[in-house]
Amino acid sequence: MTDGEQLTIDDEIIARARIHAREVVADTELNIDLSALEWDVSARAKRRAGLCRWRANREEATIVLARRAYERYEWPEFAAVVRHELVHAWEYQQFGESGHGPRFRERAADLDAPRHCRSFSEPRYVLRCLGSDCEWSAKRHQASKPVRAPDGYRCGVCGSEYEVEHVESGRTWSSASGYGGVKAALGEEW
Repeated sequence: MTDGEQLTIDDEIIARARIHAREVVADTELNIDLSALEWDVSARAKRRAGLCRWRANREEATIVLARRAYERYEWPEFAAVVRHELVHAWEYQQFGESGHGPRFRERAADLDAPRHCRSFSEPRYVLRCLGSDCEWSAKRHQASKPVRAPDGYRCGVCGSEYEVEHVESGRTWSSASGYGGVKAALGEEW
């Protein structure tokens, strides 16, 4: 860094994550090669707080952390995300594969790393069951098929139809044509 350059939030995220990773490796039995670990930050991620990519041909893992999660979580919760991704990196380095199976769960528990992270962004859509006694709902960030054409799907709990709400506007639909109508009505607000 030269005189006059300022650290960005991405620089801060990576620096704190690297420091935490060194502490985890020093204080635990997590046998991971930190020199074969790359770090990156995603400004686009809305659902996952982190991910670990593996390049088998280079035997290199890259941990990608979500800027939005860093901004919304307190450090202890974000540090747990770092530990979660370190477990993935460890699995890749040791076994060439990673998942959320028994080996992952055991090592994550040893490091007090969650299996899943708390949502850090509001969904764009909410699906709600229309069954009278069912309280099922699901959140979606993208206009997936069940969002665009809910009449082709059913509630996974009771089998009833469901409706979709565009969270920002409060508008709802329960068919593909309803989706198109709401999207057209909202125009740029979509």
